[in-house]
Amino acid sequence: MTDIQELLLSRIRDVADYPEPGVMFKDITPLLADPAAFTALTDTLAGIATATGATKIVGLEARGFILGAPVAVRAGLGFIPVRKAGKLPGATLRQAYDLEYGSAEIEVHAEDLTSGDRVLIVDDVLATGGTAEAAIHLIQRAGAEVAGLAVLMELSFLGARTRLEPTLAGAPLEALLQV
Repeated sequence: MTDIQELLLSRIRDVADYPEPGVMFKDITPLLADPAAFTALTDTLAGIATATGATKIVGLEARGFILGAPVAVRAGLGFIPVRKAGKLPGATLRQAYDLEYGSAEIEVHAEDLTSGDRVLIVDDVLATGGTAEAAIHLIQRAGAEVAGLAVLMELSFLGARTRLEPTLAGAPLEALLQV
């Protein structure tokens, strides 16, 4: 394990039985509260953005906003929020996706992504991959190219990587931590 991985992991708190019994929630708020850890995370993700040739960062609601915005600033790139349906005021592109029990929709302002953009998607946790997969489709529908997906933590036992690799079509999936 690298020093950065040890630092990040040491600042993530396990919360048993949240939000329901049997779930071990990974709380990143202690990491965000630690300036050294948050800076190290931001710098590492900005390095991934540079390495992928990204021109814009997409952050997935809501914690992807917290991580993605400072990454965009650090890398000198624009930041685009992908929000839950109904939260953006302008003309949007919308993408539906399935949840464990039901479905949801996300959207982006239609004019924020163009055919010349290479987009790095940033989020905190990759679980089942449903939201990330919907974001990939949304970016592609906007005419932009997906440069990759970067997350703080991948819950590898849920199998999202296998689900997303065909959709990513060779773009990298970078997880700083795998649990």
